[in-house]
Amino acid sequence: MRFELNYGRGGLALDLPDDWDISVIRKPPMPVKPDPAGAVREALARPVAARPLGEEARGMRSACILICDITRPVPNALLLPEIVRQLLDAGMAAVNISILVATGLHRPNEGAELEELVGDPWVLK
Repeated sequence: MRFELNYGRGGLALDLPDDWDISVIRKPPMPVKPDPAGAVREALARPVAARPLGEEARGMRSACILICDITRPVPNALLLPEIVRQLLDAGMAAVNISILVATGLHRPNEGAELEELVGDPWVLK
């Protein structure tokens, strides 16, 4: 039996013996929002069991935003600009907003890879 696993930026073919009893478990398809940026704004405005980000940030001097490293597919280009904008709108100075790439035991993400990871030149600057 042949399987194609998501791996890296592509796939990895995996051949398994036909006599193995194999169960494939897949996650259900996720609905695609017609306005992803609007969905992010809505989620930040109406979080579960917390005040909106702008309210939480008001009066705070600094913020550190943690993001996963390049090994995790996260739409940072969609998320980070709105998060940073809301922190700025709450009165926080841009110089006091840090983004920390949580690499764990992985190597650092630098240069073009960091640009790809952050996904937005304005946020990267």
